[in-house]
Amino acid sequence: MELELKKSSFDAYEAGGELTLTQEETSETIVPDYCPDIARIIETEGRVYLHSREVRDGRAEAAGTVRVTVLYTPDGEGGIRTLEFAMPFSVESDPHAMPACTTVTAEAEIGSLETRMLNPRKVFTRCKLVTRITGYRKTAVCFCTDVEAEAGLGVEKRQERQHAMVMTHIAEKDFTFSEEMDISPGREGAAELLTNRVSNSVTEMKIVGSKLVFKGMFTVELLYRTADGHCYSTTGELPFSQIMEVEGASESACPSLQLQLTGTDIQIDGDDAEGRRFSITLYLHATALLREERELTLLSDLYSTAYDMTYEAAPLALTGFFETLDRRQTVREILEIGVVADSILSLSVTCGAVSVSREGTATTLRTGACVRAMYLDEGGVPLVAERCIEVSCQLDLPEECRVTAQASCTEEIQGSLADRGIEVRFPVEFHVEASSRMKRVCVSGAKLDTETPKDASGAPSLVLRCLGKQETTWDLAKRYNTTIPLILAANQLESEDAIDRDQMLLIPRKRG
Repeated sequence: MELELKKSSFDAYEAGGELTLTQEETSETIVPDYCPDIARIIETEGRVYLHSREVRDGRAEAAGTVRVTVLYTPDGEGGIRTLEFAMPFSVESDPHAMPACTTVTAEAEIGSLETRMLNPRKVFTRCKLVTRITGYRKTAVCFCTDVEAEAGLGVEKRQERQHAMVMTHIAEKDFTFSEEMDISPGREGAAELLTNRVSNSVTEMKIVGSKLVFKGMFTVELLYRTADGHCYSTTGELPFSQIMEVEGASESACPSLQLQLTGTDIQIDGDDAEGRRFSITLYLHATALLREERELTLLSDLYSTAYDMTYEAAPLALTGFFETLDRRQTVREILEIGVVADSILSLSVTCGAVSVSREGTATTLRTGACVRAMYLDEGGVPLVAERCIEVSCQLDLPEECRVTAQASCTEEIQGSLADRGIEVRFPVEFHVEASSRMKRVCVSGAKLDTETPKDASGAPSLVLRCLGKQETTWDLAKRYNTTIPLILAANQLESEDAIDRDQMLLIPRKRG
């Protein structure tokens, strides 16, 4: 006889593959005719713009551009000049690295970037790129919650309440942000923009109806040259807000957001004759992952006190714990430069990959923050000082969880001239995701042999014993073909919680 099981199901996204791909791109670039010859390269900066990401037949692909800016001193002239060019790139996984995946997220960052002069009119650039790709597939999670059986069949069931975090939605949106930014008071106007850096931080996310509203701040740092050849930097914080469609999502869902630049267009405002205003246009791609907390009822075990039973069970994988954390560490260090500096032109911080070490629940995050300062010495010569500083963060997280983290500096870096060099002060933000997967056994089918009732004639009518170390009251009842209510009644107990593990229990046999 086939027992009738009650079933439930829901759709969810799960990670179907994670890859980290490293590649090297090189380029030989000729200095345009309108630019002066190169006397000395000061520094090279790069910005990664990821234009596309997709998955087809299990293969993940991503493509973008590294926008390279080379700052140099011109031959026979003073001041700083800039050479800018693009290095397109593409990356793809093995043919079956992302089986059944329909959506991918990708992040690309520069591992190393260097430019050397081949001659005064040509440079060679080498860039190491690190691309991280995660694929997601949509799957139906099916499980049994209960069983329906007549009382005479003697069917006993065990149901478990299980807490789970379920990824229900993945939403994407491309958008454009435009704003004007004024130069800091007291600074001269710009004649030429040399370099720009843009970082972002998301400060607020909220689901309202079918919309995800998120707000944050863009930090824009610019280095420019004035008409008389002086160089200055200016920084602006530009607030933004956006709305994404998340049809069908619960307002109690927990969103996490990935925000990537796909391009920038930053120019001196042509309507401002003094060059004190910049027009900022940023092109971005937003990916939102939405998770909901759900309480599930699982049918985990069955037996019958009246008939022999056979049943099938299947493992059910769930995310039992998921948490996002943000932690800030403030860094204050001295960059020793060995010369007397006249002024600081620009400061930048790039955070590398985050390593995670665990000891019990104690979690330590570490990253290398590469600090770079461009400054003028007493003779007005532009120079660069660089130093990598280890930054660590301590957390307390569940022992069994998987921890991933990223580090960034999304605020303006403070710097001042000191006796031994340049003192820098900046925050490092650690964004942490902690999750744990668990497997639970769930009954998927059951049959009763109703032709042959159980023969209990040889079984003892009464058993006296304690619970074993890993044993539950359910285990005792199933083993001795009785029920939990009968055990509780025989021992004058109100609930299973009242049982002491050292207590001797009377285990009566259930009679037809």
